[in-house]
Amino acid sequence: MNETDNLRALMEADRWIDRVTAQRNHLPEMAELVTVEEELRGLLKALNEAQAVLAPVQSAYEDAQRESGRLRTRAEGLDSTLSASTANARELAALQGELAHVRELLARSEDLELDYLIEVEPLDEIVNAVKAKAQPQVARRTELQGVIAELRAGLDDELVSLRTGRVERASALSAELLARYDAAFSRVGTSGAAQVDAARCDGCRIALSPLDVDRWKGQAEGSFMPCPECGRLLLP
Repeated sequence: MNETDNLRALMEADRWIDRVTAQRNHLPEMAELVTVEEELRGLLKALNEAQAVLAPVQSAYEDAQRESGRLRTRAEGLDSTLSASTANARELAALQGELAHVRELLARSEDLELDYLIEVEPLDEIVNAVKAKAQPQVARRTELQGVIAELRAGLDDELVSLRTGRVERASALSAELLARYDAAFSRVGTSGAAQVDAARCDGCRIALSPLDVDRWKGQAEGSFMPCPECGRLLLP
């Protein structure tokens, strides 16, 4: 292979590396993952807001439940004491008065408990609805993360192979030509050389002037004119 063929091979190697790198960094699954994660962040915000509204009502409901339970136990105890009591009339009257008071408090507590329950149920439904909506998105996120990791691993292996091949192609160029190529590559990326297609540099896609086209056509073999716009070496 001559210098032109070697330069073209290096250019193609770098272009393939650029394509695979772009593919690795712009997988369709990555765009979907961003969308899924945005939706999950929105659902998390909605969940936090719903739980913030539910929490104090839930706490008050549980407090009312405990108070009702305490009063119910006290009433049952007093009722048992009265049933088995051999106390005098005065003591019995005191027990009956306390039992009546406890039952009155219990009725109020149970009414309050019911009121809180009526408030809790729709709020709890909202929380559960947000969780239910998030579940498939969480599963999809995990699935996408796995697919992306697998695809990237395969593309990373391909890049290792391509970069190994690039080293071989670069070593086939003369030191002077490789230095010119690498200088252009470091400025513009993708590749340090380009082909002329319909009087345009196919690297920067800028049209060459008629004078530059004549210069490019007249360049000596093994001499590579730089693109006036991007500096890539123009292949004959």
